[in-house]
Amino acid sequence: MAVLTAGAACQAQHRQASTRAGDPGAPAASAARTFTLVASGDIIPHSSIIDRARFDGGGAGYDFRPMFAGVKPLVSRADLALCHMDTVYGANGHYAARSLFTSPPEIARGLADTGYDGCSTASDHSLDDGTDGVRRTLDALDGAGVRHAGSARTETEARTVTILRAGPAKVAHLAYTFDTNGIPLPQGAPWAVSLLNGKRIIEDARAARRAGADVVVVCVHWGTEWQDAPDRQQLALARQLTASRTGGRPDVDLVLGTRAHVPQAYEKVNGTWVVYGLGDQIAGEMSNKSGVQDPRGNESTLGRFTFTRPARAGGRWEVTKAEFVPLLFDVDAGRTVNLNQAIAQGAEVKAVRDAIRNVVLSRGAAKDGLTMGQ
Repeated sequence: MAVLTAGAACQAQHRQASTRAGDPGAPAASAARTFTLVASGDIIPHSSIIDRARFDGGGAGYDFRPMFAGVKPLVSRADLALCHMDTVYGANGHYAARSLFTSPPEIARGLADTGYDGCSTASDHSLDDGTDGVRRTLDALDGAGVRHAGSARTETEARTVTILRAGPAKVAHLAYTFDTNGIPLPQGAPWAVSLLNGKRIIEDARAARRAGADVVVVCVHWGTEWQDAPDRQQLALARQLTASRTGGRPDVDLVLGTRAHVPQAYEKVNGTWVVYGLGDQIAGEMSNKSGVQDPRGNESTLGRFTFTRPARAGGRWEVTKAEFVPLLFDVDAGRTVNLNQAIAQGAEVKAVRDAIRNVVLSRGAAKDGLTMGQ
């Protein structure tokens, strides 16, 4: 895996590499000792989501920005913000919102406006429209200035480490999916989507470190849908990734999970934070495996982690503050809601907020310092 080339960086440049994170060569950036990273869950544009974006666009295309307005203050204030794009983008107004998904490319502009710097694009839906869907998705994200990891248009791109600036640090963003819903990898392009394999992830993480990454973040599309407890594969892979070390330094600094449709626990494993499942940030009404509408499919968390520079060169950037913010997608209003803010404003959603909190803390994360943020 190669380091991000100057040309690719220019094509995918984003304001996080300039105004928000600062000039990496400037004294203020080099003197900074911390940075904050936020990450949110799956974006799944069902028909109701697409219809809402068309309505919000006022007849002039699709506008996804209002949907994200509730999390924009959290996202835009972070030094680095990561999202997960579960579907690929279609073209010319031809979109599908069930089974084989294709979504409006205007989502990319909504992500950029919200403040997202990068998005994982490896999911079970990455090949729903073949290599054309991969290309359109990455082209749209590039056009909006949102970086990406997990799928690729060329073999060179697939072998390129996505490295983003986060204040004083270089952060590698790696992403993988457990499967592509049985769709085989394209002939001649087996690199189009990164598939989940513990050994490969560790090799890629080590390559990212050699390419200059101070922090390595791994996004994994995994787990059992509608199950709020991590399954055996998640637990085993989490142990494998967090146990891997080179020269005594962990190869992976943060693991972020998606796919389950429901919030799952946060846990510190071998000294490294693992989010088993962030839940769905944007989705229409969801039905579980029994075919019953399940409101948990519209619940999620936003993870927020503060990293602090090591005292000695070559040491690990440690997470010195770990937080989660409970979120709800209001399917009637078509808006993402920060539940703590909603409660402060008098909304009767405390039971939902508390249920999310109980799941997040179900594996003892509170004793390791995880707190609920605002």
